[in-house]
Amino acid sequence: MSASPVRAVLYLRVSEDREMDGLAIDRHREVCLRIADERGWKITEEYVDQSISATDKSKVRPAYDRMVADYAAGRIDAILCWDLDRLTRQPRQLEDWIEAAEERGLKLVTANGEADLTTDGGRMYARIKAAVARAEVERKAERQSLAHKQRARQGRAPKGQRPVGYATSGDVIEHEAAAVREMFRLFAIKDGTTIAAIARALSGIDGPEVPKSLPQMTRHSRTAMIERNERRAAEGLATKPVPDDGRWHSSSVLDILRNPRYAGYSVYTNRMDRTQNKRRTWYNQIVEDDDGEPVHGQWDPIVDELTWWRVQERLNEPSRITNRTGSTARKHLGAGLYLCGLCDRPVRTGSARYRCAACGINRTRGHVDDWVLKLVRARLARPDLADSVPVADEPRLQAIQAQIGAHQAKIKRAEHDYEAGDIEGHLVRRIRERESTAIAALETERRSLTATTDLGGVLDAKDPVKAFEDADLMIKRRVIDFLCTVRLYPHPRGKKTFDPETVKVTPK
Repeated sequence: MSASPVRAVLYLRVSEDREMDGLAIDRHREVCLRIADERGWKITEEYVDQSISATDKSKVRPAYDRMVADYAAGRIDAILCWDLDRLTRQPRQLEDWIEAAEERGLKLVTANGEADLTTDGGRMYARIKAAVARAEVERKAERQSLAHKQRARQGRAPKGQRPVGYATSGDVIEHEAAAVREMFRLFAIKDGTTIAAIARALSGIDGPEVPKSLPQMTRHSRTAMIERNERRAAEGLATKPVPDDGRWHSSSVLDILRNPRYAGYSVYTNRMDRTQNKRRTWYNQIVEDDDGEPVHGQWDPIVDELTWWRVQERLNEPSRITNRTGSTARKHLGAGLYLCGLCDRPVRTGSARYRCAACGINRTRGHVDDWVLKLVRARLARPDLADSVPVADEPRLQAIQAQIGAHQAKIKRAEHDYEAGDIEGHLVRRIRERESTAIAALETERRSLTATTDLGGVLDAKDPVKAFEDADLMIKRRVIDFLCTVRLYPHPRGKKTFDPETVKVTPK
């Protein structure tokens, strides 16, 4: 009786196929098929993972996983591959194959020779080869890590896909940078625009909370691929598929708002460190020099340090994690802005009403808002509006913003060093008190100089009333807060019509 035929399969993998032309796979296949022919084996299946690394154990290899399942189902007697490290670079995965071979006599053949996993010598050979491959991967990773870290300490632009607003050289792409600045400006303000609203604005989707000052933009992944194809075409290489344009995702906006590069900080990220939540600790990746000061990159910052730190503070607010909607923006014109006329506390909203729980005031939101908007429009229409708006000293204002950002950065670095166990608590307190005192003085001066910077251009528009009407909810709230103070008083009992005397709008 003749022996049962060997059910052999091919496993073909390359870690990185830049051209995606399959030539490397073809070369490996040719050699493996020759080996199968010499042994008289017929290939029953072929598994191909093209441009997929085996170094990262969390990386999904669809063909490899399918082969493992087929072997477990008893469909495979032998595996042919180019080299053992094409099959796996993970010692744990190798041990799984060794165990399978001991149980069922798996034949594993590579272009460098057969690895007989059923013998102690074959297993030793396979383990040594896997260990050597793993060590080389780790040495390569260490060399790359040191090179990236050195590059960051020199303040040079990181390699890889360019961020929105910057070219790969580090030069500013102005039309993208303008959108990035506006994202930071909108989000840096307390109770400002939400991440979701920014994403909708970039996607060209209108809505009551969507800022009108942001332009619609093509998704960055599409833009980057188009640029990459232009370079490939110039080099005579085949182009790759370009992803369709679509809606911006909130995660893409969050990545922009978290990135310290926009404030001019040089950044190094240890990809192997899984101990911290990357998005909530971006500032921990800012590279420091030997004196503990942040390294600034050899590129122009798109936003000032103060704005960047304010955005991080808002992103780190506990309410962003604990609320159900994920939104920290106000949904109504006067929520948290109007004051109770009896206790001077901000009123809250419930259903269609403004309420003060402490004093029992309960006012219809629509009536109050209509009255406030009527008075604000009248104020904006006055010919002397420009005379009542202070003129900002822009050079000094920019200098103040930079100084505040530097003080904020020192506090953040001290807090991070304390969390890492590098300094004692009393030093953190001393640094915080010293820097906070300096910040308070600068903030006082800043408020005296600030005019229309955060008001969406409403006050200095040619037609302030129209600009106000066209503005989004957050801009309207800031204009109202800039021009006046609104206090709500109890409505007279028995009176069914709205009484303007119960809503005091005091000009500032």
